[in-house]
Amino acid sequence: MDAVNTVDIPDDDPHGGHIPPNLRMLLILEEIARVGEPVTPTDLNAGIGLPKPTIHRLFATLEAEGFLQREVDGRSYSPGRRLRKMSTNVLSSLRVRTAHLTVLNALADEIGETCNIAMPDRDAMIYLDRVETKWPLRIQLPIGSHVPFYCTASGKMYLSTLKDAHLERYLGAARLDARTPSTITNRTQLREEINRTHERGYSEDAEEFMVGMIAVAVPIRDDQERLVSTLSFHAPTIRLSLEAAHTHLPKLRRAADELSRLVSV
Repeated sequence: MDAVNTVDIPDDDPHGGHIPPNLRMLLILEEIARVGEPVTPTDLNAGIGLPKPTIHRLFATLEAEGFLQREVDGRSYSPGRRLRKMSTNVLSSLRVRTAHLTVLNALADEIGETCNIAMPDRDAMIYLDRVETKWPLRIQLPIGSHVPFYCTASGKMYLSTLKDAHLERYLGAARLDARTPSTITNRTQLREEINRTHERGYSEDAEEFMVGMIAVAVPIRDDQERLVSTLSFHAPTIRLSLEAAHTHLPKLRRAADELSRLVSV
């Protein structure tokens, strides 16, 4: 019976060389999160060592339950709706959120504008946390709001971290609707803007998402230097120009470094 219910894995495994059946799905999800890009069952199994029929059966179950979803190539998988929702809830849990809000409150006081933490959620950025400016004139984007990748500072920051093949796939499929007269809807120009974002390490929204609003964003990274979320602030142009917003980049980066350390704890 033991040969059926457990699988040999490397000697340094904490489970004594076997994977208990009730841990197999968790290890798959953990590996999916670690890899950080679409992966096939065969490739992922190289680090786990389950029998081929077992790994494919577990992937099928996780897909059916919404924890994984199949990519357009029909072979690889990425986090599904339920797994993305789980990660959002974990990041928004009370202890973590309290630490995030401490950093956000200090940054918002220092800059004097609304500060946000957002993360990619399949086809848009979702706001996880925010601290509103004390000014009466403010732009309402509540927690849970979804905003496009291509015309927001947080979204363009995320796009700048994609591998070339993934970025090209996005640019080839995305609808680049003109949200304002300043929205970049030309794919070549957007690619150039994403390249500039990658080189300088910050992104900006020059009234591309909403007329009269500018924004600047920087990455929050995990212990493998991968983007997990973004830190940004936005402001109405009648109070702050984009050029003036750039003067706050050192403060934004210091806060992002502090948030990155919290992510890696």
